[in-house]
Amino acid sequence: MSESMGEGTFDVARESGGMGGQARLLRKHWHIIFAATAGWALDAFDFTILLFLIPHLGKIFQVGLPAMALVVTATGFAKIAGTIGWGFLADRYGRRIAFMAAVLWFSCASGLSGLAWSYASFMAMRILFGMGFGGEWTASVSLLMETVPEKIRPLASGIMVAGYEFGYMLAALAFHFLFPVLGWRWMFFLGIAPALLTLFLRRNVRESADWQAQQARKRAGHVSRSFVFNPAVAQAWAFSAGVNFMLWAVQVLYPTFLLTVHHLSSGAIFPFIIAYSVGSVIGKPLSGYVASRIGERGTIVIFLSIVVPTTALYTLVADHFLMGVGAFCMGMFANGLFGILPLYQARRFPVEARATGIGISYAMTSISVIAPYVIALVTPALGLKLGMASFIAGGALIVIAISLFDASRWMPVEPDAERDDAPGSMTERTGNEFTATGVRA
Repeated sequence: MSESMGEGTFDVARESGGMGGQARLLRKHWHIIFAATAGWALDAFDFTILLFLIPHLGKIFQVGLPAMALVVTATGFAKIAGTIGWGFLADRYGRRIAFMAAVLWFSCASGLSGLAWSYASFMAMRILFGMGFGGEWTASVSLLMETVPEKIRPLASGIMVAGYEFGYMLAALAFHFLFPVLGWRWMFFLGIAPALLTLFLRRNVRESADWQAQQARKRAGHVSRSFVFNPAVAQAWAFSAGVNFMLWAVQVLYPTFLLTVHHLSSGAIFPFIIAYSVGSVIGKPLSGYVASRIGERGTIVIFLSIVVPTTALYTLVADHFLMGVGAFCMGMFANGLFGILPLYQARRFPVEARATGIGISYAMTSISVIAPYVIALVTPALGLKLGMASFIAGGALIVIAISLFDASRWMPVEPDAERDDAPGSMTERTGNEFTATGVRA
């Protein structure tokens, strides 16, 4: 049975004994899957709690929507330094230590945000947070993709990023139940809790076998390879930026949209947030599984072809039932597509520079943070409804165009020395020998 990674096809369900086989492998590697998922969930909580507080903090700091949207944009741009820097550290000192350090960084920065005394001080704290926010992704994606077997990488990829929705729902719950009682500062103080994850990481998660093997080769005098800029790298960067551009338009101003356009209370927006989050929790593992059956390119086209018409239900209707359907579908198919991103990025870089490459790829998503700021700027002319709708649909069409390019010939092929039977190796044998690009050797 052939497995053409160049075509984006991962026909692994049958090779791993179907879903039962994949479930057994998921249970075997639950420590790293849980750690990566929990890290992303707690990271998401610390980030998305701000989205619920934008109108309130605008009043506290006496600034308008563009100024508060600029905080979100600045946080995103801070990821540029964070993701590249943490990626370099993960390649040099190990994925595990970088993962733990990034979690500690963004947890502390979140707590400091609760001490802000002015708009400028709050901006500074969120910039510090953004530097750790991106680093968690860089290290955890590298560690997860190099640890779990090839057979479950698409599904593990989807499960990991579904953690974001759990963090988003926790933020919604905190906003609904705790914000009216404790106030805004405690929403950020709660963000210190993720630091406890480092204790689990230290005790239960091992360093990447791929990274350790690469370090051994380096000590033995082998010349380390780094990724070179080529069409596969460009596609990873463009896809990462494009899909995040769309999702920032989908998500960042959505609570503000419900509060200001539909004039809902903080409690009344909760069902729509839950509908979106449930759809995302289902959609992210689903996109990974679908990619394992029909390929990443087909998955991208199908999911985003559904997103374009769904945009009308998400932003342009007033009926609450239809709004709920739109929120669920947008979560499942727009945000759900994010489920393939970890594997999409990891496949395009060699192990020696994988974390750095993933870091740069994720840094490219920072370009997309202009979406909420530009939407806020065009709102006086178009209204928030049309502003969000045009950016979401336009972003979906751009991502489809990016995905149609076949970059398989430029993807890295690992040398024979890197092929082994270690279950976590990105180049492991599956009984039928495959190279890192998935072409039969």
